[in-house]
Amino acid sequence: MTTALDEVLDRLDTAARQARQPQPRLLAVSKFQPATAIAQLAALGQRAFGENYVQEAAGKRAELTRLDLEWHLIGHLQTNKAREAAMLFDWVQTVDRPRIVDALGRHRPNDLPPLQVLIQVNVDDEASKHGCAPEDVEALAARIHGHERLVLRGLMAIPTPHPDPEQRRPAFARMHGLFDALRGHHPAVDTLSMGMSDDCAVAISEGATMVRIGTALFGARPPRPADRA
Repeated sequence: MTTALDEVLDRLDTAARQARQPQPRLLAVSKFQPATAIAQLAALGQRAFGENYVQEAAGKRAELTRLDLEWHLIGHLQTNKAREAAMLFDWVQTVDRPRIVDALGRHRPNDLPPLQVLIQVNVDDEASKHGCAPEDVEALAARIHGHERLVLRGLMAIPTPHPDPEQRRPAFARMHGLFDALRGHHPAVDTLSMGMSDDCAVAISEGATMVRIGTALFGARPPRPADRA
């Protein structure tokens, strides 16, 4: 029986072949989904999951301790949550200011592997969006390299959600340019996280190495609980 995971992986493979790009890594966006749904997807072979909220992720991770999963923070990180995030997640994709870099580097426990981080870029300069300005990427990268408990892996972005995914292509292309420039100074950088359920094919054609898929895997998102943090 074909599963939603099979269908998504087939879509990614098709998009990558058509664009003559390597198939990107799939991050399953599991925010607001119950731990049981994550366990079901993990049983089919999915390992990496993305959460938006520290407290929500902490509860799910506690329920799923027996599973070998990789947890990514993909929501905005408040400074007062940085210590917990540094202890809880394997990746933080939303590093966007020096204060967060320093807090994560300071609080990452020595008995855990270094924290993998992505710099979030506000690629469309939206006032309502988090992320650093494109011109600040290199300074943040240098700051990350100043912390031995952090490893810079690349960039992440959420372009303006135009109804037509093709309208997001220029933003994806700008991100790929920033990614190439970053790799020129930091050769170990290997991850460009961009693209979601409705625009992943466009993102892949512009060089995404990781896509964040939720709805296509889990179905319609449950209502957001009022007490998430």
